[in-house]
Amino acid sequence: MTSLTKDDIGASSSRARGAVVQYTDCACRPPAQHEIGTRSMIAAKLASLKDYEFAGDYDPARRYTGPLYFVPSDTLTGSELVRKLGIRDHHDLFGGVVPYPFAATKTITHPLVSSDAFAPEGWSHEFARSVQGVVLFGFSAFSPADLRRATARVLARGRARFKPACGIGGRGQTVIMSAANLEAILDTIDPAELALYGAVIEQNFDRIETYSVGQTYVADLLATYYGRQLLTRDNRDVNVYGGSDLIVVRGDYDDLLRLELPPEARRAIKNARIYEAAASRAFPGWLASRRNYDVAQVVEDDGRRSCGVLEQSWRIGGASAAEIAALEAFRADPSLRWTRAACFEVYGQHQAPPDAVVHFRGVDDRVGPITKYSQVKPYDNS
Repeated sequence: MTSLTKDDIGASSSRARGAVVQYTDCACRPPAQHEIGTRSMIAAKLASLKDYEFAGDYDPARRYTGPLYFVPSDTLTGSELVRKLGIRDHHDLFGGVVPYPFAATKTITHPLVSSDAFAPEGWSHEFARSVQGVVLFGFSAFSPADLRRATARVLARGRARFKPACGIGGRGQTVIMSAANLEAILDTIDPAELALYGAVIEQNFDRIETYSVGQTYVADLLATYYGRQLLTRDNRDVNVYGGSDLIVVRGDYDDLLRLELPPEARRAIKNARIYEAAASRAFPGWLASRRNYDVAQVVEDDGRRSCGVLEQSWRIGGASAAEIAALEAFRADPSLRWTRAACFEVYGQHQAPPDAVVHFRGVDDRVGPITKYSQVKPYDNS
């Protein structure tokens, strides 16, 4: 299944009352406190949207009386796990399912550096060819030797950027000026983790604006959006993800494209749709009820503008709070066709606006003081 359309809506409305449960994959990176708090609030809101009860963390030993709707901490991997949990389609989870570990990470986006490079199980050369025109220049690598070769190829064009496969919010990324910079990074990498998930070496740009493009489907509500990502400074004075400001429509991509959108937004949407369609073809068993694509608009050294998908997110993510806020607005007003929804992550001591819904406010054991909140504002399509 590629992009969700209005024809996909309806099957969930006839299902019996059930429970929304959170699921944490122990094999993945343990969530931070602010991620746990935000996910719990979103899960409770999803329960309300589906008219289910919120049952907290999933307990495999518990006998649940109705159907379950999962809110995983990460993209689920493998058909065996999905069968075990009883997930059949996008009505059963907020997030996505992929057949191989690398497909849930940034490394799905770029090709290997050469035909003889190490490829993990399930690697799709066809996917890499299909998205070549809608991603930035770069490579994915699953061994130190291939990372070195990829870095040399990218450095021949200018500066490079190292991106860990499972990093979120820009954390762990490093600008590489020379091969020596990469060697320092390689000293910190677990070879077994590199072989499983890989890492990305991508051309670095100073002038970059990142769009979010995506869809969220819950119960009988389908919302599609585009918007801009916000940057902020964290408690270590490092630039990180600071939120998303989205224009959201009730319906699918065709409904979104009926708005008066700027050309760069239309290009970002087009690239995201090509990327998603390629993933659907290349990876049997792929499904997602929450689809988000980071799409970069960059200015190259010669002044040319380029547009490329940076990564996908088929799991609960930074923009999910805004997405759910938009769905709540659509549920509250059946005549509402479009709205503006935003979410923010502010570091240090901060007081959210009076009209905001606060998802987390406190001192996180990893990032320090942080406040996360969302807002919904009217959007004038004229």
